[in-house]
Amino acid sequence: MNGTVETSASSGRGPLRLLKDPLTWRSAAFLLLHAPLGLAYFVGLAVLLSVSVGTVVIWVGVLGLALAMILWRAAAMLERRLAHLAFGVRIPSPYRALPAGHNLLRKWRTMAADPATWKDLVYLLLAFPLGLAEFIMSMVLWATTVSLVTMPIWITQSRGGYLYVTVAGHDIWFDDPVTTLPAVPVGIGVFVLAMYAVRIVGIAHGAIASYLLGPSETQALRARTAQLRASRARGVDAAEAERRRIERDLHDGAQQRLLAVAMDLGRARAKLDTDPVAAQELLQQAHAGAKEAIAELRNLARGIYPAILTDRGLDAAISAVAARAPMPVEVEIDLPTRPPAAVESIAYFIVSEALTNVAKYARATRASVTITRDQTWVIVEISDNGVGGAEATPGGGLAGLADRAAGIDGILTVNSPLGGPTVIRADLPCVW
Repeated sequence: MNGTVETSASSGRGPLRLLKDPLTWRSAAFLLLHAPLGLAYFVGLAVLLSVSVGTVVIWVGVLGLALAMILWRAAAMLERRLAHLAFGVRIPSPYRALPAGHNLLRKWRTMAADPATWKDLVYLLLAFPLGLAEFIMSMVLWATTVSLVTMPIWITQSRGGYLYVTVAGHDIWFDDPVTTLPAVPVGIGVFVLAMYAVRIVGIAHGAIASYLLGPSETQALRARTAQLRASRARGVDAAEAERRRIERDLHDGAQQRLLAVAMDLGRARAKLDTDPVAAQELLQQAHAGAKEAIAELRNLARGIYPAILTDRGLDAAISAVAARAPMPVEVEIDLPTRPPAAVESIAYFIVSEALTNVAKYARATRASVTITRDQTWVIVEISDNGVGGAEATPGGGLAGLADRAAGIDGILTVNSPLGGPTVIRADLPCVW
Protein backbone atom coordinates (compact mmCIF):
# COMPACT_ATOMS: atom_id res chain seq x y z
CA MET A 1 0.00 0.00 0.00
CA ASN A 2 1.40 3.42 -0.98
CA GLY A 3 -0.13 5.26 1.94
CA THR A 4 0.08 5.36 5.70
CA VAL A 5 -2.77 4.37 7.98
CA GLU A 6 -3.68 6.06 11.23
CA THR A 7 -3.88 3.87 14.29
CA SER A 8 -5.38 4.68 17.64
CA ALA A 9 -5.43 3.19 21.06
CA SER A 10 -9.07 2.28 20.61
CA SER A 11 -8.56 0.47 17.34
CA GLY A 12 -8.57 -3.24 17.97
CA ARG A 13 -10.53 -6.40 17.44
CA GLY A 14 -12.93 -6.13 20.35
CA PRO A 15 -16.47 -4.97 19.57
CA LEU A 16 -16.35 -2.35 22.33
CA ARG A 17 -13.18 -0.88 20.89
CA LEU A 18 -14.72 -0.83 17.43
CA LEU A 19 -17.76 0.89 18.91
CA LYS A 20 -15.60 3.61 20.48
CA ASP A 21 -13.28 4.08 17.52
CA PRO A 22 -14.23 7.15 15.41
CA LEU A 23 -12.83 5.43 12.32
CA THR A 24 -15.69 2.90 12.49
CA TRP A 25 -18.35 5.58 12.16
CA ARG A 26 -16.40 7.70 9.69
CA SER A 27 -16.04 4.59 7.51
CA ALA A 28 -19.74 3.78 7.92
CA ALA A 29 -20.75 7.30 6.83
CA PHE A 30 -18.44 7.12 3.80
CA LEU A 31 -19.75 3.74 2.66
CA LEU A 32 -23.34 4.97 2.89
CA LEU A 33 -22.82 8.37 1.25
CA HIS A 34 -20.12 7.81 -1.35
CA ALA A 35 -22.33 6.15 -3.99
CA PRO A 36 -24.00 9.42 -5.15
CA LEU A 37 -20.59 11.05 -5.50
CA GLY A 38 -19.37 8.04 -7.49
CA LEU A 39 -22.45 8.34 -9.72
CA ALA A 40 -21.67 12.03 -10.31
CA TYR A 41 -18.10 11.13 -11.28
CA PHE A 42 -19.28 8.40 -13.65
CA VAL A 43 -21.97 10.45 -15.40
CA GLY A 44 -19.85 13.62 -15.57
CA LEU A 45 -16.84 11.84 -17.02
CA ALA A 46 -18.92 9.80 -19.45
CA VAL A 47 -20.66 12.89 -20.81
CA LEU A 48 -17.59 15.14 -20.89
CA LEU A 49 -15.27 12.54 -22.44
CA SER A 50 -17.77 11.39 -25.06
CA VAL A 51 -18.53 14.97 -26.13
CA SER A 52 -14.84 15.90 -26.17
CA VAL A 53 -13.78 12.86 -28.17
CA GLY A 54 -16.63 13.45 -30.65
CA THR A 55 -15.57 17.05 -31.25
CA VAL A 56 -11.80 16.54 -31.44
CA VAL A 57 -11.90 17.00 -35.23
CA ILE A 58 -12.97 20.64 -34.81
CA TRP A 59 -10.43 21.28 -32.00
CA VAL A 60 -13.14 22.08 -29.48
CA GLY A 61 -12.76 18.55 -28.16
CA VAL A 62 -9.08 19.15 -27.35
CA LEU A 63 -10.08 21.90 -24.94
CA GLY A 64 -12.77 19.61 -23.56
CA LEU A 65 -10.24 16.83 -22.95
CA ALA A 66 -7.89 19.26 -21.24
CA LEU A 67 -10.72 20.50 -19.03
CA ALA A 68 -11.79 16.92 -18.26
CA MET A 69 -8.26 16.01 -17.23
CA ILE A 70 -8.01 18.99 -14.88
CA LEU A 71 -11.42 18.18 -13.39
CA TRP A 72 -10.71 14.50 -12.77
CA ARG A 73 -7.37 15.32 -11.16
CA ALA A 74 -9.19 17.76 -8.87
CA ALA A 75 -11.72 15.03 -8.07
CA ALA A 76 -8.87 12.64 -7.29
CA MET A 77 -7.42 15.20 -4.86
CA LEU A 78 -10.82 15.32 -3.16
CA GLU A 79 -10.87 11.53 -2.95
CA ARG A 80 -7.46 11.51 -1.24
CA ARG A 81 -8.78 13.86 1.42
CA LEU A 82 -11.94 11.78 1.84
CA ALA A 83 -9.86 8.60 2.20
CA HIS A 84 -7.88 10.27 4.96
CA LEU A 85 -11.00 11.50 6.74
CA ALA A 86 -12.94 8.24 6.39
CA PHE A 87 -10.28 5.54 6.70
CA GLY A 88 -7.27 7.32 8.17
CA VAL A 89 -5.24 6.61 5.01
CA ARG A 90 -2.71 9.30 4.10
CA ILE A 91 -2.11 9.21 0.35
CA PRO A 92 0.76 11.44 -0.84
CA SER A 93 0.47 13.25 -4.14
CA PRO A 94 1.83 11.08 -6.98
CA TYR A 95 2.02 13.72 -9.70
CA ARG A 96 5.08 14.75 -11.63
CA ALA A 97 6.13 18.37 -11.27
CA LEU A 98 4.66 20.63 -13.94
CA PRO A 99 7.10 22.70 -16.04
CA ALA A 100 7.64 26.28 -14.98
CA GLY A 101 6.31 29.18 -16.99
CA HIS A 102 2.97 30.03 -18.57
CA ASN A 103 3.00 27.54 -21.44
CA LEU A 104 -0.32 25.77 -20.87
CA LEU A 105 0.26 23.29 -23.70
CA ARG A 106 3.50 22.02 -22.11
CA LYS A 107 1.77 21.66 -18.76
CA TRP A 108 -1.13 19.75 -20.29
CA ARG A 109 1.24 17.44 -22.16
CA THR A 110 3.09 16.74 -18.89
CA MET A 111 -0.22 15.93 -17.20
CA ALA A 112 -1.23 13.66 -20.07
CA ALA A 113 2.11 11.82 -19.95
CA ASP A 114 1.87 11.27 -16.19
CA PRO A 115 0.66 7.71 -15.39
CA ALA A 116 -0.88 9.01 -12.16
CA THR A 117 -3.40 11.03 -14.21
CA TRP A 118 -4.77 7.88 -15.86
CA LYS A 119 -4.79 5.93 -12.61
CA ASP A 120 -6.95 8.74 -11.22
CA LEU A 121 -9.37 8.24 -14.11
CA VAL A 122 -9.56 4.48 -13.45
CA TYR A 123 -10.34 5.08 -9.78
CA LEU A 124 -13.07 7.62 -10.54
CA LEU A 125 -14.71 5.28 -13.06
CA LEU A 126 -14.63 2.48 -10.47
CA ALA A 127 -15.99 4.76 -7.74
CA PHE A 128 -19.63 4.27 -8.79
CA PRO A 129 -19.75 0.44 -8.95
CA LEU A 130 -17.66 0.22 -5.79
CA GLY A 131 -19.80 2.81 -4.05
CA LEU A 132 -23.00 1.05 -5.12
CA ALA A 133 -21.80 -2.30 -3.78
CA GLU A 134 -20.67 -0.69 -0.51
CA PHE A 135 -24.00 1.14 -0.18
CA ILE A 136 -26.02 -2.05 -0.70
CA MET A 137 -23.90 -3.98 1.79
CA SER A 138 -24.16 -1.21 4.37
CA MET A 139 -27.89 -0.72 3.94
CA VAL A 140 -28.62 -4.44 4.26
CA LEU A 141 -26.60 -4.76 7.48
CA TRP A 142 -27.79 -1.55 9.16
CA ALA A 143 -31.44 -2.01 8.08
CA THR A 144 -31.40 -5.61 9.37
CA THR A 145 -29.91 -4.42 12.66
CA VAL A 146 -32.55 -1.72 13.14
CA SER A 147 -35.40 -4.02 12.11
CA LEU A 148 -34.42 -6.82 14.51
CA VAL A 149 -33.65 -4.60 17.49
CA THR A 150 -36.88 -2.62 17.13
CA MET A 151 -39.14 -5.60 16.30
CA PRO A 152 -40.90 -5.58 19.71
CA ILE A 153 -41.86 -1.95 19.08
CA TRP A 154 -43.06 -2.60 15.55
CA ILE A 155 -45.36 -5.45 16.52
CA THR A 156 -47.14 -3.26 19.05
CA GLN A 157 -47.73 -0.66 16.32
CA SER A 158 -48.94 -3.08 13.63
CA ARG A 159 -52.66 -3.17 12.82
CA GLY A 160 -53.18 -6.89 13.11
CA GLY A 161 -50.90 -7.31 16.09
CA TYR A 162 -48.58 -9.67 14.23
CA LEU A 163 -45.50 -9.63 12.01
CA TYR A 164 -43.69 -12.16 9.90
CA VAL A 165 -40.14 -12.46 8.65
CA THR A 166 -39.17 -14.45 5.57
CA VAL A 167 -35.95 -16.46 6.03
CA ALA A 168 -34.73 -18.78 3.23
CA GLY A 169 -38.23 -18.87 1.73
CA HIS A 170 -39.99 -19.67 5.03
CA ASP A 171 -42.28 -17.22 6.84
CA ILE A 172 -41.75 -16.89 10.60
CA TRP A 173 -44.77 -15.38 12.33
CA PHE A 174 -44.83 -13.29 15.50
CA ASP A 175 -48.13 -12.49 17.21
CA ASP A 176 -47.06 -10.67 20.41
CA PRO A 177 -44.05 -8.61 21.65
CA VAL A 178 -42.75 -11.45 23.85
CA THR A 179 -42.19 -13.74 20.87
CA THR A 180 -40.11 -11.05 19.17
CA LEU A 181 -37.67 -10.61 22.09
CA PRO A 182 -35.19 -13.23 20.74
CA ALA A 183 -34.81 -10.99 17.68
CA VAL A 184 -33.12 -8.31 19.83
CA PRO A 185 -29.89 -10.25 20.62
CA VAL A 186 -29.84 -11.43 17.01
CA GLY A 187 -30.00 -7.79 15.95
CA ILE A 188 -27.15 -6.95 18.33
CA GLY A 189 -25.12 -9.73 16.74
CA VAL A 190 -25.85 -8.32 13.28
CA PHE A 191 -24.79 -4.90 14.60
CA VAL A 192 -21.40 -6.29 15.68
CA LEU A 193 -21.08 -8.01 12.30
CA ALA A 194 -21.88 -4.70 10.60
CA MET A 195 -19.11 -2.90 12.50
CA TYR A 196 -16.55 -5.53 11.51
CA ALA A 197 -17.79 -5.47 7.91
CA VAL A 198 -17.54 -1.68 7.78
CA ARG A 199 -13.94 -1.72 9.01
CA ILE A 200 -12.90 -4.54 6.67
CA VAL A 201 -14.53 -2.94 3.62
CA GLY A 202 -13.05 0.42 4.67
CA ILE A 203 -9.57 -1.08 4.81
CA ALA A 204 -10.10 -2.65 1.38
CA HIS A 205 -11.35 0.63 -0.08
CA GLY A 206 -8.39 2.45 1.44
CA ALA A 207 -6.02 -0.08 -0.13
CA ILE A 208 -7.61 0.43 -3.56
CA ALA A 209 -7.43 4.20 -3.15
CA SER A 210 -3.78 4.01 -2.08
CA TYR A 211 -2.90 1.85 -5.08
CA LEU A 212 -4.70 3.93 -7.70
CA LEU A 213 -4.42 7.43 -6.20
CA GLY A 214 -1.02 7.13 -4.54
CA PRO A 215 2.52 7.05 -5.91
CA SER A 216 3.87 3.90 -7.49
CA GLU A 217 6.51 1.78 -5.82
CA THR A 218 9.15 3.36 -8.03
CA GLN A 219 8.03 6.85 -7.05
CA ALA A 220 7.99 5.90 -3.37
CA LEU A 221 11.51 4.49 -3.63
CA ARG A 222 12.72 7.61 -5.41
CA ALA A 223 11.19 9.83 -2.74
CA ARG A 224 12.72 7.69 -0.01
CA THR A 225 16.11 7.83 -1.73
CA ALA A 226 15.91 11.61 -2.01
CA GLN A 227 14.96 11.85 1.67
CA LEU A 228 17.87 9.64 2.70
CA ARG A 229 20.26 11.63 0.50
CA ALA A 230 19.11 14.87 2.12
CA SER A 231 19.35 13.34 5.60
CA ARG A 232 22.87 12.12 4.89
CA ALA A 233 23.91 15.55 3.60
CA ARG A 234 22.50 17.25 6.69
CA GLY A 235 24.24 14.70 8.91
CA VAL A 236 27.57 15.35 7.16
CA ASP A 237 27.06 19.11 7.54
CA ALA A 238 26.29 18.69 11.24
CA ALA A 239 29.40 16.56 11.75
CA GLU A 240 31.54 19.11 9.92
CA ALA A 241 30.12 21.94 12.00
CA GLU A 242 30.82 19.96 15.16
CA ARG A 243 34.41 19.33 14.05
CA ARG A 244 34.95 23.05 13.42
CA ARG A 245 33.48 23.87 16.84
CA ILE A 246 35.84 21.43 18.56
CA GLU A 247 38.82 22.88 16.68
CA ARG A 248 37.77 26.43 17.62
CA ASP A 249 37.27 25.52 21.27
CA LEU A 250 40.66 23.79 21.41
CA HIS A 251 42.43 26.68 19.71
CA ASP A 252 40.74 29.50 21.61
CA GLY A 253 40.50 27.74 24.97
CA ALA A 254 42.71 24.91 26.17
CA GLN A 255 45.49 25.54 23.66
CA GLN A 256 45.86 29.20 24.74
CA ARG A 257 45.83 28.26 28.41
CA LEU A 258 48.46 25.54 27.91
CA LEU A 259 50.59 28.03 25.99
CA ALA A 260 50.31 30.47 28.91
CA VAL A 261 51.25 27.66 31.33
CA ALA A 262 54.36 26.86 29.26
CA MET A 263 55.37 30.53 29.20
CA ASP A 264 54.87 30.87 32.98
CA LEU A 265 56.95 27.76 33.60
CA GLY A 266 59.70 29.10 31.35
CA ARG A 267 59.76 32.45 33.15
CA ALA A 268 59.73 30.68 36.54
CA ARG A 269 62.71 28.53 35.55
CA ALA A 270 64.63 31.63 34.44
CA LYS A 271 63.97 33.37 37.79
CA LEU A 272 64.38 30.33 40.00
CA ASP A 273 67.96 31.22 41.01
CA THR A 274 67.79 35.03 40.96
CA ASP A 275 64.23 35.69 42.30
CA PRO A 276 62.72 32.62 44.04
CA VAL A 277 59.67 34.55 45.26
CA ALA A 278 58.70 35.65 41.75
CA ALA A 279 59.41 32.15 40.49
CA GLN A 280 57.06 30.75 43.16
CA GLU A 281 54.29 33.14 42.06
CA LEU A 282 54.77 32.12 38.44
CA LEU A 283 54.60 28.44 39.39
CA GLN A 284 51.33 29.05 41.24
CA GLN A 285 49.98 30.95 38.23
CA ALA A 286 51.02 28.09 35.93
CA HIS A 287 49.39 25.58 38.27
CA ALA A 288 46.12 27.51 38.23
CA GLY A 289 46.28 27.80 34.45
CA ALA A 290 46.89 24.05 34.12
CA LYS A 291 43.82 23.32 36.27
CA GLU A 292 41.71 25.68 34.15
CA ALA A 293 42.97 23.97 31.00
CA ILE A 294 42.09 20.57 32.46
CA ALA A 295 38.58 21.84 33.30
CA GLU A 296 38.12 23.17 29.78
CA LEU A 297 39.30 19.89 28.28
CA ARG A 298 36.91 18.01 30.56
CA ASN A 299 34.01 20.21 29.45
CA LEU A 300 35.06 19.78 25.83
CA ALA A 301 35.14 15.99 26.24
CA ARG A 302 31.73 16.12 27.89
CA GLY A 303 30.46 18.06 24.86
CA ILE A 304 31.81 15.45 22.46
CA TYR A 305 30.35 12.41 24.22
CA PRO A 306 29.94 12.41 27.99
CA ALA A 307 31.19 9.35 29.85
CA ILE A 308 28.09 9.32 32.06
CA LEU A 309 25.96 8.74 28.96
CA THR A 310 27.95 5.65 28.06
CA ASP A 311 28.11 4.30 31.60
CA ARG A 312 24.67 5.10 33.02
CA GLY A 313 22.42 6.03 30.10
CA LEU A 314 20.13 8.93 29.22
CA ASP A 315 18.40 9.26 32.58
CA ALA A 316 21.59 9.98 34.52
CA ALA A 317 23.13 12.11 31.74
CA ILE A 318 20.02 14.30 31.30
CA SER A 319 19.65 14.65 35.08
CA ALA A 320 23.25 15.89 35.25
CA VAL A 321 22.57 18.46 32.53
CA ALA A 322 19.39 19.60 34.31
CA ALA A 323 21.27 19.93 37.62
CA ARG A 324 23.74 22.37 36.00
CA ALA A 325 20.96 24.56 34.56
CA PRO A 326 20.40 27.94 36.26
CA MET A 327 16.62 27.39 36.52
CA PRO A 328 14.63 24.46 37.92
CA VAL A 329 14.26 21.69 35.33
CA GLU A 330 11.77 18.84 35.75
CA VAL A 331 13.03 15.63 34.15
CA GLU A 332 10.77 12.71 33.24
CA ILE A 333 12.28 9.80 31.32
CA ASP A 334 10.32 6.64 30.59
CA LEU A 335 12.38 4.26 28.45
CA PRO A 336 11.83 0.52 29.04
CA THR A 337 15.17 -0.28 27.36
CA ARG A 338 18.16 1.75 26.30
CA PRO A 339 17.89 3.02 22.71
CA PRO A 340 20.81 2.72 20.28
CA ALA A 341 23.92 4.75 21.10
CA ALA A 342 23.35 7.14 18.18
CA VAL A 343 19.84 7.92 19.40
CA GLU A 344 21.05 8.43 22.97
CA SER A 345 23.77 10.78 21.79
CA ILE A 346 21.47 12.90 19.64
CA ALA A 347 18.80 13.04 22.36
CA TYR A 348 21.41 14.13 24.89
CA PHE A 349 22.78 16.93 22.72
CA ILE A 350 19.30 18.15 21.78
CA VAL A 351 18.39 18.46 25.46
CA SER A 352 21.75 20.01 26.37
CA GLU A 353 21.64 22.61 23.59
CA ALA A 354 17.95 23.38 24.20
CA LEU A 355 18.53 23.99 27.94
CA THR A 356 21.54 26.15 27.13
CA ASN A 357 19.37 28.27 24.82
CA VAL A 358 16.70 28.50 27.51
CA ALA A 359 19.26 29.78 30.01
CA LYS A 360 20.69 32.32 27.54
CA TYR A 361 17.68 33.73 25.76
CA ALA A 362 14.32 32.57 27.10
CA ARG A 363 14.29 34.35 30.51
CA ALA A 364 12.37 31.32 31.78
CA THR A 365 11.78 30.51 35.44
CA ARG A 366 11.30 26.79 34.86
CA ALA A 367 11.70 24.14 32.20
CA SER A 368 10.87 20.48 31.71
CA VAL A 369 12.35 17.58 29.80
CA THR A 370 10.29 14.53 28.82
CA ILE A 371 11.68 11.50 26.99
CA THR A 372 9.37 8.60 26.17
CA ARG A 373 9.23 5.61 23.84
CA ASP A 374 6.46 5.29 21.24
CA GLN A 375 6.80 1.95 19.46
CA THR A 376 9.93 2.39 17.31
CA TRP A 377 10.43 6.09 18.15
CA VAL A 378 12.04 7.99 21.01
CA ILE A 379 10.14 11.23 21.66
CA VAL A 380 12.12 14.08 23.25
CA GLU A 381 10.29 17.21 24.42
CA ILE A 382 11.84 20.26 26.05
CA SER A 383 9.50 23.03 27.17
CA ASP A 384 9.91 26.28 29.09
CA ASN A 385 7.78 29.21 30.22
CA GLY A 386 10.03 31.88 28.71
CA VAL A 387 9.37 34.67 26.26
CA GLY A 388 9.19 32.45 23.18
CA GLY A 389 10.10 33.52 19.67
CA ALA A 390 12.67 30.77 19.07
CA GLU A 391 13.25 29.88 15.42
CA ALA A 392 15.35 27.27 13.63
CA THR A 393 17.16 29.76 11.38
CA PRO A 394 19.84 28.44 8.98
CA GLY A 395 23.21 28.30 10.70
CA GLY A 396 21.68 28.63 14.15
CA GLY A 397 21.82 26.22 17.05
CA LEU A 398 18.30 24.85 16.55
CA ALA A 399 18.99 24.29 12.85
CA GLY A 400 22.10 22.34 13.87
CA LEU A 401 20.00 20.18 16.17
CA ALA A 402 17.54 19.57 13.33
CA ASP A 403 20.50 18.48 11.16
CA ARG A 404 21.65 16.08 13.88
CA ALA A 405 18.18 14.55 14.09
CA ALA A 406 17.93 14.32 10.30
CA GLY A 407 21.15 12.30 10.26
CA ILE A 408 19.15 9.31 11.53
CA ASP A 409 15.88 10.24 9.77
CA GLY A 410 14.61 12.06 12.84
CA ILE A 411 12.40 15.15 12.88
CA LEU A 412 12.81 18.22 15.07
CA THR A 413 9.98 20.74 15.42
CA VAL A 414 9.94 24.06 17.26
CA ASN A 415 6.71 25.60 18.55
CA SER A 416 7.58 28.94 20.10
CA PRO A 417 5.00 31.71 19.76
CA LEU A 418 5.92 35.18 21.00
CA GLY A 419 5.20 35.31 24.71
CA GLY A 420 5.81 31.58 25.08
CA PRO A 421 5.72 28.85 26.00
CA THR A 422 8.35 27.15 23.86
CA VAL A 423 8.18 23.44 23.05
CA ILE A 424 10.98 21.71 21.16
CA ARG A 425 10.14 18.17 20.09
CA ALA A 426 12.40 15.62 18.46
CA ASP A 427 11.11 12.33 17.03
CA LEU A 428 14.05 9.97 16.75
CA PRO A 429 13.66 6.53 15.11
CA CYS A 430 15.16 3.53 16.87
CA VAL A 431 14.97 1.39 13.73
CA TRP A 432 16.42 2.40 10.37
